[in-house]
Amino acid sequence: MLNFPRWAVAGILLPLLIGIFCAVPSFLPDRVVEQMPKFMQTRVNLGLDLSGGSHLLLEASTQDVAKQRIANMEEQVRTELRRGDTKIAIGDISSRDGKLSFMVRNPSEVDAAVERIRPLTQGAGLTGQRDFNVEVMNSSTIVITPTQAGIDNAVKGAMEVATEVIRKRIDEMGTREPTIQQQGANRIVVQVPGLQNPKALKDLLGQTAKLEFKLVDVNANPAEVAQGRAPVGSEVLPYPTNPAGPPVIAVYRQVMVSGEDLTDAQQGYNQQGNEPIVNIRFNGAGGRKFGQVTSQNVNRPFAIILDGKVLSAPNINEPILGGSAQISGSFTVESANQLAIALRSGKLPVALTVVEERTVGPQLGADSIRAGLTASIIAVAAVAAFMFLSYGRFGIYANLAVAINVLVILGVMGILGATLTLPGIAGFVLTIGTAVDANVLIYERIREERRRGRNVVQSIEHGYKEASRTIFEANVTHAIAGGIMLALGSGPVKGFAIVLLIGIATSVFTAVTFTRLLVSYWVRAKRPTEIHI
Repeated sequence: MLNFPRWAVAGILLPLLIGIFCAVPSFLPDRVVEQMPKFMQTRVNLGLDLSGGSHLLLEASTQDVAKQRIANMEEQVRTELRRGDTKIAIGDISSRDGKLSFMVRNPSEVDAAVERIRPLTQGAGLTGQRDFNVEVMNSSTIVITPTQAGIDNAVKGAMEVATEVIRKRIDEMGTREPTIQQQGANRIVVQVPGLQNPKALKDLLGQTAKLEFKLVDVNANPAEVAQGRAPVGSEVLPYPTNPAGPPVIAVYRQVMVSGEDLTDAQQGYNQQGNEPIVNIRFNGAGGRKFGQVTSQNVNRPFAIILDGKVLSAPNINEPILGGSAQISGSFTVESANQLAIALRSGKLPVALTVVEERTVGPQLGADSIRAGLTASIIAVAAVAAFMFLSYGRFGIYANLAVAINVLVILGVMGILGATLTLPGIAGFVLTIGTAVDANVLIYERIREERRRGRNVVQSIEHGYKEASRTIFEANVTHAIAGGIMLALGSGPVKGFAIVLLIGIATSVFTAVTFTRLLVSYWVRAKRPTEIHI
């Protein structure tokens, strides 16, 4: 037990030295760390409560999801009934009261229309229900009604997609360790450490980024368009920067190309006026579609529409081939960059509104750090004094192990890119207090063995050997509780669990293995005939 070959000594000291080395950058200023090689920038990230930052609670409207599903179903119904050689003629489709209804012009085709429409409905998760009910009223009218199970399933899917889109957008901003998690059925919590001005974040997250290209209806009557009326097949959209005057414009409803065909979007500058623009690139299908539409509509204006608002309506002077295009519209560099980020990360499936906003100032975070450091220093001093007074030389070994343990915990957290929060500091203090538990068990067992009449070497060997079983079992139960908190907890609970689990692993290693190495060197060097514990 007290014989350590050179490879074993290296196997004990090397991980400890690496952990200490990786902890050093966490104590250095930012400007110094930035000049270090990438592999040496192993810093512990500070959470929102320590570094300050922004907290947003976003809420999605279930009504928007329901409206979008109705609109999608209307488009699918029109397409399906016009498909093939046997087209089924229907009247205007009404979407009043959250349901679709239309009349089949030939009553003998009602059953055929229902047969075509039913496959458009799907199962609503595992509920056993369909997402839409299809019924025939008055022998010629078909009514399509969304079910509650279908709406709930659609909201669930939309929130999952929205969470991932938000995560991509925040990652594009270059922030580290954001907290993004769904809360309830239709809310998302976003916490971004280090971001003191949440306006840019709100603008980015509140943008649905639904991009569409549509042809401008040049035949529409300007007077009627100004009053919000458009010809059949067209719609009136807001156009705040319309050079023609009225802040509205009429466009055809048919979408030429949509943002779903994009592969990249980057902020750039217009070569003529050096104005900020957004350069976009389509995938293969989108590029072919865009080239075909622009080739067929030379000398006609087309509208670039973002979230239902026209950004610009340039004229197609020549076919736009190659799969790339530019978006202009009175951008600033910041707004153009935000739009590029939003387009790259994909559109939100549902509009999100900010229902709660909090900003944690850096001063409050500094106070938290100061309080945590004070508590840690007091805990270390108290534990060190107790161990020294109780166990003398062996207490010094235990205190050295605790000091190294603290640095190794920081080093491991830096390697893993973990985030330290205020509850994490509480986990730190708890780890410091319990890190010497293993040493207490070992030293008390050595005392017991010495009282039984064993010599010094035998007492130390039996003390470490017999106490190790108890230490292992106690820490396994401790780790199980921490693992459950890590798996099921979130936010502060997870931060506490991370520090606790790392502390359990490092404290057992330093308290048992490292102190045994120190004791073995002392025994071989001094050959003591008595130990004073």
